[in-house]
Amino acid sequence: MRDLLGRVRAAAEQYEMIDAGDRIAVGVSGGKDSLYLLYALAMMRRFYPKRYEVVALTADPCFGGGETDYGAVEALCRQWDIEYRIRRTNLGKIIFEDRKEENPCSLCARMRRGILHDMAKDAGCGKIALGHHYDDAVQTFLMNLLYGGKIGCFSPKSYLSRKDLYLIRPLVFCEEADIRRAVRRLALPVVKSGCPADGVTARQDTAELIQNLEQSFPDLKQKLMGAMQRAGIDGWG
Repeated sequence: MRDLLGRVRAAAEQYEMIDAGDRIAVGVSGGKDSLYLLYALAMMRRFYPKRYEVVALTADPCFGGGETDYGAVEALCRQWDIEYRIRRTNLGKIIFEDRKEENPCSLCARMRRGILHDMAKDAGCGKIALGHHYDDAVQTFLMNLLYGGKIGCFSPKSYLSRKDLYLIRPLVFCEEADIRRAVRRLALPVVKSGCPADGVTARQDTAELIQNLEQSFPDLKQKLMGAMQRAGIDGWG
């Protein structure tokens, strides 16, 4: 558990994600990654050399036309002395009913991020943290190559000039399997996604491809991450 938290701190320090006096918004979907991110940033306040605040934000897509119950997340925020804000949206209706998107994930992610960015500014935050982890980074690199024919990935830290907001990803040194184990040990209240496309996405296909390739090419994820860092792709240097 300490090792995983240490990796969060290492990412924050290597990519200069946290400054003294920061008010950091954490995008909380209710999934395991965002809940562990919230836990990690909450716990790090106790010992990180630069003092900062945390605000938890949820943009509920309201899949199926119903509001998602985030009561357990709200209780967790009270326990950890974190302000919690939730905004109900009609994302589910727009994407799956109005537009009937065949590949909904990209559009949904962009629209949800836009809502979270606005919520972060409304909450007086200068930075927003998202729960993308080590596996997400490697998968994104491969997806850009295989589906888009380009070399690239999201950045560990980036500046959104239109919003005057920094986007940080403190879990980029944390592997998904380790996060999953930590969430079980901590008994964090994961909120089941109501998304109709959950588990049937290009990202899931890419994750399975990597798993299969690692049978012939051991440590493939580590090699791809190392290649991104050595090449300095999209701020990974």
